[in-house]
Amino acid sequence: MIENDYLVSGMSCDHCARSVTEELTAVPAVEDVTVHVETGQVTVRSTDALAESAVRAAVEEAGYTYEGLAATV
Repeated sequence: MIENDYLVSGMSCDHCARSVTEELTAVPAVEDVTVHVETGQVTVRSTDALAESAVRAAVEEAGYTYEGLAATV
């Protein structure tokens, strides 16, 4: 299992968390998503490495701003 933390801005409520979770779980290989609205951190667990472009596209499809990997921001 691979785990990465991403930063997402624009989230402010549980509905935001559900939207991001729904879009990210649709990405192939994603097994679990945990969203921390307060910090903007999104933890994604997957069976394979994810393309950053796929994560960005899912976050933007949910209506939020992808800021990048938490370790590199």
